[in-house]
Parts: sequence; structure tokens; C-alpha cells
Amino acid sequence: MSSRDDARASRVGEQGFNTRAIHAGQEPDLATGAVIPPLHLTTTYKQDGVGGLRGGYEYSRSANPTRDTLQTALAALEQGTRGFAFASGLAAEDTLLRTVCRPGDRIVLGGDAYGGTYRLISRVLEPWGVTHQPVDLNDTDAVRAAVAPETTRVVWCETPSNPLLNISDIAALAEIAHASGTLLVVDNTFASPYLQQPLTLGADVVVHSTTKYLGGHSDVVGGALVVSDAELGERLAYHQNAMGAVAGPFDSWLVLRSLKTLGVRVDRHSANAGRIAEWLLEHPMVGDVLYPGLPQHRNHDIATQQMSGFGGMLSFRLRGGEKAALRVCERTTLFTLAESLGGVESLIEHPHRMTHASAAGSPLEVPADLVRLSVGIEDVDDLIADLDQALTP
Repeated sequence: MSSRDDARASRVGEQGFNTRAIHAGQEPDLATGAVIPPLHLTTTYKQDGVGGLRGGYEYSRSANPTRDTLQTALAALEQGTRGFAFASGLAAEDTLLRTVCRPGDRIVLGGDAYGGTYRLISRVLEPWGVTHQPVDLNDTDAVRAAVAPETTRVVWCETPSNPLLNISDIAALAEIAHASGTLLVVDNTFASPYLQQPLTLGADVVVHSTTKYLGGHSDVVGGALVVSDAELGERLAYHQNAMGAVAGPFDSWLVLRSLKTLGVRVDRHSANAGRIAEWLLEHPMVGDVLYPGLPQHRNHDIATQQMSGFGGMLSFRLRGGEKAALRVCERTTLFTLAESLGGVESLIEHPHRMTHASAAGSPLEVPADLVRLSVGIEDVDDLIADLDQALTP
């Protein structure tokens, strides 16, 4: 790398979010000057003699230049020391938990965690000997009581949470966890690093489903971890290679493409969601609107302190119960009935029967009258008109 490129890379670390999203780890290609990082579709690399690796590359499970570029960019956006890209969000979670937990350990889990996370912990890790305890993360006394220094290895937090849009005080949870030598893990998928950087608030690990806002176009599945501690980063790097659920080069390239527009997309997602939340508040069919941008939200003050905006996700409850919720989900036209979230198009779903069905009958079960929206970047008046006709008796 030339001295000019060295200086350029150094400046990127000091610049604003959108500048980092476009430039961090993405210097023009040395061979051609291409401004977009190359897509390295290769499984293996020529060695210059036995053990003579070029740039440390020998096999693409262990390292791939396109994945490395994404990992560098993710670390820069979350202001961490090291990032890791995986084949899915759950692959990232599984690698993390099997790195830091052993049989006999316990996880303190937010009481409204994503159903897939709950399934992984309760049905995959629990038979291995790792137990869990659901706790209301807004009740700091309950969290403090649940964290046992001898056995608790992780406090697992989603903020905003999926699908109830609860907000947890990251700094307060970090203080409780660290007092007992416990890691605080924050799933930052709903907020994205554009709206919130948990590592700067005391979290130890950030988790993402890059399928969602980081990918942003509903065309790639992936996951990520970002850490602040270099030693934990070394352990995760070992397990990422040993377990092998890495992001492929094309998937990595797609997420890199999308990071460049993350800020402008999330600005539009947030503006649309805020308008829709205010509109839903006035609708006679709607009993409650769950959106942290509303002053009525019980955690609005915390959200205002630790987030720079409130995101594109919201949920609402129907006065007519589950039947009314299902009816709305089936009647929208612009809001597509589908799982997932964070894409440019608007989605609607019924969490009780869809994304959170695995939590049915557990303490993490979600209300049957709840509808979740992933608000896209369409014209907001069209989205409101679609909801209006779907809510009309």
C-alpha cells in the first residue's frame, strides 16, 4: 500500500459514519484501481513454496479477501477491534455461544428475544448442558439477581427487541454484567450501527443478522459478530475457522454493496415508520402501538439517549384480537406478508404464528393480537393507504 493509501485508511477511522460505510477497508484495488472491492470467487490460493502464503491466504474457509473486506468494514461501523462475517445470524450466535460457554454455564436472556435465538439456546445448547433464564432486562434488580458470577457467562440483550420493540439500557446492563465477570452481548439488528453502537456503551459483543438492514435488499442471508476485546477476537477467529459457518464471498460482496447506502436507507425507514406509528395511534381498531420513537413508549427516554434515531420496525396490537390481526396481515397489498425485515420493501407478519412460533408456550411467547411491520422506503402516503384499507372492517 502506498503512503497515500496509508493516509487515506487512517483518515477513514476518524471520519463520520457514512464516510466509513463507503470507504472503511475498501481502498481502490492495487492491481487495477477498481473503486469497488473485487469479488474473490476462489476456494484455494497458490502457495509460493510449501507454506509460502500470499497475504496469509491458503483456503477460503479460513480467509477470503472479500470476506476480510466486509469484516473490516463491520468493525469500523460498530467501532470495534474485529469483525466476523457468517453464513447467517444464527451461525454467528452459535459460534459465539459455543466459544464462550461450556456445559454447566448459564445465559441470562431478554424476556422477549427473537424466537430463533430462543430456539438455539433452549433446544440446541440446553441438551449440551447450557441453561438459560429469561429476565425482563428493564428490571435491573431482576437482572442483577439473575447474574450468578460462578455460572453466568452471557447476558443476552436485543434492543430494540423483536417483536415487542422494548429498549434496554445498554450501559446499565454492561455495568451489571461486568461486575460479575459476565459478557454483555447485544443484538443490534433492529437498530443497525447507523442508529446505535453498543460497544461504545459498554457491550462486549455485537450480533447482527446481516440479512436485515445491513443487507437491506432481501437478497442475501448472513450474520456478523463485532468485538472490542482483542483476546476474545482471537478466540472467535479460531472457532469461526474450526466451525466453518463463514459468509461466502458473493454474500460478503452483496453486504458490502449495501453498507454504502445504509445511512440513507435507514433515514427513510425511520421517517416512514415514525409517520405510520403516529397514524396508527389514532386508529380505532388499534389498541397499542409499540415504537420507541413515540413519547408514550415506556423506554422512549432511554432510546433517545442511546440511539440517534428510532428505526423502521414497529408493532401494534389489534382490539379485535388474533382474528383481527390475521385479517390485517392477509389484506395488505404493499406490505408483503413475509418473514424477515430490513429490506427496502415493506413487510407485515404475525409473530405469534410466524417468526416467534418456536416460543409458543414459553415465557417468551408473544401476544396473538400482535402485528409486526418492517416499514420500507416506499412513499409513506401509499403505505398508510394500504394499512387503512386493511384495517377497514
